[in-house]
Amino acid sequence: MSGQTKYAPGDKMVSLIADNYQLIQVMSRFGIPMGFGDMTVEEVCAANGVDCSTFLAVVNFMIEGYSNFDGGSEVSVKALLHYLRQSHIYFLDYCLPAIRRKLLEGISLRTTDVSFLILKFFDEYMHEVKVHMDYEEMTVFEYVNALLKGESAENYKIATYSEHHDLVSTKLKELKSIIIKYCPKDANTNLLNDALYDIYRCETELESHCHVEDCLLVPAIMHMERDRH
Repeated sequence: MSGQTKYAPGDKMVSLIADNYQLIQVMSRFGIPMGFGDMTVEEVCAANGVDCSTFLAVVNFMIEGYSNFDGGSEVSVKALLHYLRQSHIYFLDYCLPAIRRKLLEGISLRTTDVSFLILKFFDEYMHEVKVHMDYEEMTVFEYVNALLKGESAENYKIATYSEHHDLVSTKLKELKSIIIKYCPKDANTNLLNDALYDIYRCETELESHCHVEDCLLVPAIMHMERDRH
């Protein structure tokens, strides 16, 4: 490993996970399974058909919180798009539904008290996240795919997406406040606390996901747009 947080192709993949367990999710979204022994990052990526530069760009961004590249050839847009799409699948099909199940198990649902309000807020939040990610899939990612195919898409620019890319966090903050301040007295404390912990973790992961889009995807697409003119 070079430096304290900057990882390079020759570093052992196991070192990344040992130092930063959160990177397990990054590996999963790139399609990298466990069981890589003492192989280096470069070797593991090659064995799994993953662009090593893109993988390390995301990994180092997640650790350092900023991007060191200028939107040039360091990142494969195709690989980054795959990573982001897998992230959407994780949030919509696994993470958020799992939290909802914990909330349901942790509260005694009735339509007349705060337990109903908790579920209502969470369902509204899930809807906002789905709308946001559906827009990305159908508009932004399709635009990027068109650029990758060399097709013209003069009616859209990635700057439009960048200007309107707001985190869907208001509902989640309200939900956390309701659970903390007005937790139903007959709730299963362990289950509800576990759900609350997952909500905080999910919020952090969603923020990181959006930052990857803003700081890695958007500059890379702007670079592609400039090259077309």
